[in-house]
Amino acid sequence: MGSADVIEPTSVAAANRAGRLRRVGAAVAAVLALTLTAAACGDDSGAASLGSLTVADAGFTESKILADMYGELLTNAGYDVERTSVQSTEIAQSSLESGQIDAMPQYVATYADLLNSQVNGSGATSVSSSDLDASLAELRRLAQGSGLSVLEPADAVDQNAFAVSRSFATEHQLTTLSDLGASGLTVKLAAGAECATRPFCRPGLEKTYGIKVSEIVETGVATAQTKAAVRDGTAQLGLVLTTDATVSDYNLVVLTDDKKLQNADNLVPIVNTDSLTPEITAALNALAPVLTTADLAELNKKVDAEREKSEEVAHDFLAEKGLLDA
Repeated sequence: MGSADVIEPTSVAAANRAGRLRRVGAAVAAVLALTLTAAACGDDSGAASLGSLTVADAGFTESKILADMYGELLTNAGYDVERTSVQSTEIAQSSLESGQIDAMPQYVATYADLLNSQVNGSGATSVSSSDLDASLAELRRLAQGSGLSVLEPADAVDQNAFAVSRSFATEHQLTTLSDLGASGLTVKLAAGAECATRPFCRPGLEKTYGIKVSEIVETGVATAQTKAAVRDGTAQLGLVLTTDATVSDYNLVVLTDDKKLQNADNLVPIVNTDSLTPEITAALNALAPVLTTADLAELNKKVDAEREKSEEVAHDFLAEKGLLDA
């Protein structure tokens, strides 16, 4: 969700920025060491391993799927990979910088702002925007100073999105957020309480698009309650996420963010620079051009709604895209 101002933790696909930072970021004093959760075996061919790597996720579905993909790609490249889950920003960041964690999925704009606040203080002006190239350049500059390397971002992006019911969209001829603003309609917005003050939520909708929001119905971000509220007419607009594949299940449609209110939160591999090799770079960068936002939404749905295992979902996707050795 770039420096997209995410509001609450992700649900099915729900992971907006603030949500991610709380979920990824609630420091737990009792956690003094990383807990390894699963070991992916190196290749069975008898060839010598290129070495051992630890790949971490941030403790929620989307991050687990991406980390499982990274682990399998690196195993396929010849490394012995350990998988771990770290739900504290402080522990994850210090472990990446020290090399206890070798690689981890992050979000371009969100991570750029996290590093910026780490370097320049919590009140530092955001360095990210809806411009992926500009946000990526800032991220790489900041990461270099922390001993980290930023590989190629995927096409997949996890951002705030705003949905209306299909019937409401049809009745008022809405396809974009600009259409809604131009309509002059006043709407109730189903979202988290923080939406009232976050620049990428109500204030942004009002300032950027001229959308009239009469009140916020506090149902959370991309929750079943939010989608049901819009479906049932309790609210006319709902805060969801670009990687939520269940929106259509409620007969909702997402209005296009045509003025690019949301920031560039594309998925991107972060690697400890001392650990980085050409093999790691090639293996992880292979994912960038094939993983789309729609793909990620479907993968999230398979794990959260259909109860498939994240490692199996990751494997099947990579195999389907031809990224694993036969």
